[in-house]
Amino acid sequence: MGSYMSSKKTLEINPDNVIMCELRKRAEADKSDKTVKDLVLLLFETSLLTSGFSLDEPHSFGGRIHRMVKLGLSIDDSLDLDEDDGDLPPLEEDLGGEQSRMEEVD
Repeated sequence: MGSYMSSKKTLEINPDNVIMCELRKRAEADKSDKTVKDLVLLLFETSLLTSGFSLDEPHSFGGRIHRMVKLGLSIDDSLDLDEDDGDLPPLEEDLGGEQSRMEEVD
């Protein structure tokens, strides 16, 4: 039904960009490098967001962001950090039948 209304997505890549050159070198060195795959997907999804599109899987985007932050901070994934969510407010879906703040804006 809404397929005629969706915009065609085109990603233009500058092959001479230093980021692209480094990603190409790392991908050629190790085709199964998960970090390279995460970085490429982050670049693509970030370009979608900045162009006004929405993500199909925002949860996986957030997971990639967290992995890249851990990598940048040299935090070992094998360390099981107890993340205490006790001080966080409840999720909107846990609030019962109340209307979310985003729906109020729309």
